[in-house]
This record gives sequence, structure tokens and C-alpha cells, in this order.
Amino acid sequence: MAHVSEKKKDIVSKISEKIEKSKVVGIVDLDNLPAPQLQQMRKNLKNSVEIFAAKKRLIKIAFEKAKSKKPGIEALESNLTGMNALIFTNDNPFKLANTLRKGRTSAPAKPGQVAPSDITVKAGATPFAPGPIIGELGSFGIKTGVEGGKVAVKEDKVVAKEGEVISAKLAGLLTRLGITPMEIGLTILGAYEDAIIFDKKLLGVDPQVYIDNLLLEAKKAHALALEIGYASKDTISALLSKAQKGAVSISLSAGIFVPDLIEMLLAKASASAQVLAAKV
Repeated sequence: MAHVSEKKKDIVSKISEKIEKSKVVGIVDLDNLPAPQLQQMRKNLKNSVEIFAAKKRLIKIAFEKAKSKKPGIEALESNLTGMNALIFTNDNPFKLANTLRKGRTSAPAKPGQVAPSDITVKAGATPFAPGPIIGELGSFGIKTGVEGGKVAVKEDKVVAKEGEVISAKLAGLLTRLGITPMEIGLTILGAYEDAIIFDKKLLGVDPQVYIDNLLLEAKKAHALALEIGYASKDTISALLSKAQKGAVSISLSAGIFVPDLIEMLLAKASASAQVLAAKV
């Protein structure tokens, strides 16, 4: 690193040391995050997370330096886009992503920003009296009507799809409608743990979704085990109950005299005799 100044070498060394000492290394997006909010987040997370901002080139050099002790860390480079910072923690990647997600707050859209997801103007009343606003809404394909002297949106309309740039006109309209589609906070773009890279899409799933999916699969597995007669501590009671009911059904159908079934057999015989007597 002869071409790197001493100050930059020091930054690279610090990053490398933090990478080697941390269980999890993540990359977060700092775009559109005001400095005061970043400082507040640093303060809120200081007990479990460390945020370290540096230039992408220095981060890449640090990855190369640390990869002998953290194999595969260099693959995290693909998540370096825009303004980034590294995040170091001993929490697992999903807990980290959830912590950052809870710290985000909504904000109005600004011209030139990219829609983080589809932006929809919902059907319902607006505070506006009929006038130019009808034309503004119509320019985005929003169907309107007048209800109770106010302009009302007749049906939901997506005005910007995920990834599209928000124009000044649309940003102004969304602000007037009280729609705050943007979020202020740290967005995790990827994380590294034990030579595995977790991408933004995977980390963005709500933990409850994983829990619900696991419960659903467990129910399916339990049902399959019962169907094929697979005995385990979780199925043995149900299998024995099923077997007992099957044995009782066969015994009653075949008229097999078993002490425990005498009353049921007599009741069945009595019912059959009554039907026969009615026919005679």
C-alpha cells in the first residue's frame, strides 16, 4: 500500500482489526440520512453495534487485508453502493437487521430520490376542495370524484414503482396528500458471518414470517408422519389413538367378541334387530 497515505493506512488497519474481532460485519446505506440522525443512531446502538464510515476504496483494501482470517469477506464488496458505512456487531445478521429496521422513521419524498417500494395513493377522502388538484391527481392517472364538497380518490393507484426516480411534481403532490413513503435510518445492504454473505432481500424479511413458515412446515411434517405411520415422540400418541380406533372399527364390523366391546356389539345387534323387526 505504498500509494496510500499514512492516515489512510491507519484507517485500513482499524477496519481490518474490527473485521477480525467482530462476529458479524455489515454494510449500511447512508444515502439521505442526515448527520444528526446518524449521530443519534450511533448513540442508541453503541452498546451492541459500532458504525464506521469510510471511503469505498479503503473498505475494499481492508477486506483484502482481512480475508485471510475472515474467508469470503471480500464478497461483501458487491454491496458497496452510494454512501456506505461498515457496521460491526456480535449479534446475528437477522437480529441486526431487525434492530436497524425498528430504528427507521418515515419521511416525505424529495425530488430525485428513488422509491424504496411501490408508492400508492390510497382510495379515500382528501382535504382538498374541487379545483386544480383534480387535474394534478389526474396527471398521475388517479381517478377522483367529489364527495361532501371535497375531492376523493376513487381507487388505489400506484404512482411510482420501486426503483423509479421521484419527480419534483410527484414529491410535491405526495407531501400535500400527507404520504411519507421514504424512511430515514440505516438500511442494511448485506452482512457477513462465518464465511456466509446475507443479502439485503434475505435480511429484509420480518422474523415473524420465518416463525410462521417454520410452524406451517412443522404442521405439514406432522401430518405426513401420521399419514405414513412414522412413529416418534411427537406422533406416537396420535398413532396409537388412530390404531385403537381402527381396531375397534374392524372388531365391530367383523363381530369379534372382545370384552371391552361387548356393550357396543350388543348395541349394534339391538339396532340391527329393530331395523329387521320394522321391515317384518
